[in-house]
Amino acid sequence: MEQFDAVEALAALAQENRLDVYRLLVEAGPEGMPAGEVAAALELPPNTLTFHFDRLRHAALVTVRRQGRSMIYAARFDTMNDLIGYLSDNCCRGDAERCRPKRRARKAARAAS
Repeated sequence: MEQFDAVEALAALAQENRLDVYRLLVEAGPEGMPAGEVAAALELPPNTLTFHFDRLRHAALVTVRRQGRSMIYAARFDTMNDLIGYLSDNCCRGDAERCRPKRRARKAARAAS
C-alpha cells in the first residue's frame, strides 16, 4: 500500500459513523449487507448513509453490488489487510509480536480514562 492510499483509508475511517459502518460490514463478512439493513442497524438516514458509503468506496474500503432492488455493501478485506500491513511493517524493528497490544489492557486503559 502506498502512503497516499493509507492516508485516504485512515481519513475515511476517522469519522464515527463511517467507522461504525465499516465495523458492521466487517462483522457481516464477505457477503456484505443491504444498505437498508446497515441504515436500520445504525439508525442512520439513507441520504447520510449514502454519503458515508461513497467516502468508504472512494478509499477502496467497501464494494457495492446490486442484488435485485437492493444495494449490497461489503468490506474490502484486501484493503483492510494492506492498511494493517502498512501500519505495522516496521513495528518494533521487524518483531511484530513484541509490539502486539494486549486487547484487555487496552480496553482497561480506555475504561479508566
